[in-house]
Amino acid sequence: GDRVALILPQCPEAAIAHVAIYQMGALAVPLSPLCTPDALAYCLGDAGAHLAIVDAATLPTLRQLRDQLPQLQHLLGVGAVAGQDLKRWEEVLEHASVRYTTAATAAHDPALILYPSGRTARPKGVLLAHRTLLGSLSGYVCSHDFFPQPRDLFWSSADWASTAGLGDGLLSTWHFGMPLLAYPGRFDAVRAFALIEKYGIRNSSLSPCDLQR
Repeated sequence: GDRVALILPQCPEAAIAHVAIYQMGALAVPLSPLCTPDALAYCLGDAGAHLAIVDAATLPTLRQLRDQLPQLQHLLGVGAVAGQDLKRWEEVLEHASVRYTTAATAAHDPALILYPSGRTARPKGVLLAHRTLLGSLSGYVCSHDFFPQPRDLFWSSADWASTAGLGDGLLSTWHFGMPLLAYPGRFDAVRAFALIEKYGIRNSSLSPCDLQR
């Protein structure tokens, strides 16, 4: 039942954290690293986030907001972060137990709280259940010519704090045990073509704005 905020770009830690949060019966609260400080403070408070997983880019902003967020008790840092007010991802893994029992969750149990892009001061959160992923898989499968096929590899520029990035990307791809590419940089047409060529990307989801570039 704890709300766990993920304020990260596309990276392995973000993807791993999503799976771990759902398996333990907590609620993921993915927030875009591009959130304004006001929007970030509102979303964290509105969701009642107990833990936030952040990287070095977002950590300074979050530290400035801690006094406004009494429910935020813990920070977990990814990458080049340091400080006595947080625990580092690597250190937590070093002390993790090898024994773990996945929580038994029902289809209607809450799993995720999604907020829009975060560019408004008070975005409305949407509570989604575990069954949401299964309900959206058919659209994902059909849009990629009956995914998965041999050698399929997915990449999208969509933020993993959005419906497009999660339901039409990360979670659906991993549901089938297929690989996907994580790229933390902002969208750039030249870089996109380079990624497609280098990694042999066969599947993608791009916004109309990205295609116009």
